Amino acid sequence: MKVKVQTLDGKAAKGAELELNDEVFAVEPRADILHRVVTWQLEKRRATARGTRERADVARTGKKFGRQKGGGTARHGDRRAPVFIGGGKAHGARVRDFNPGLNKKVRALGLRMALSSHAKAGSLIVLDNLAIDAKTKALTESFTKLGVGKTLVIDGDAVETNFALAAGNLHTVNVLPAIGANVYDILKHDTLVLTRAAVEKLEARFNG
Repeated sequence: MKVKVQTLDGKAAKGAELELNDEVFAVEPRADILHRVVTWQLEKRRATARGTRERADVARTGKKFGRQKGGGTARHGDRRAPVFIGGGKAHGARVRDFNPGLNKKVRALGLRMALSSHAKAGSLIVLDNLAIDAKTKALTESFTKLGVGKTLVIDGDAVETNFALAAGNLHTVNVLPAIGANVYDILKHDTLVLTRAAVEKLEARFNG
């Protein structure tokens, strides 16, 4: 499929059309695959609590330390009980595994489907490059000309420095290098902006 290549000013760039690889940008999206990949990503982000020592984990004596009757206190027989200082924690936090697995082929397919979903919806914009002065006002005007809303911008090996500085003050614009492209971030934005370098890197990622 062919797309128009623009500049940040919304004008046609030199070499105004770019041929996109259909195996990357023209895959029919499937909700079940996208759901699996997004769920996997969010589960991978979860951090587990530090496990606490419960009654069985505390190293204290189990010997009965008082008489059963006549002591005037409760009939305890174990210093590891939660009511004592230094005893085990009652119903403490336990280490849980939030590190699910997902087949690499499914993850790759999900990313291709996420990219294709924007191409199919017409919300994919390809820019020649991200060269701009490090001014947020100038970048805001550029995005106004492009007519975009909540936007994810993906560049090549690294995001152009001035662009990253200018976009840092815009809460509707997020930037990523090509290596950081992922299904969750792509799907949660209304518009996907790729540079020529990003397209080359993404296509090489799947063809390699």
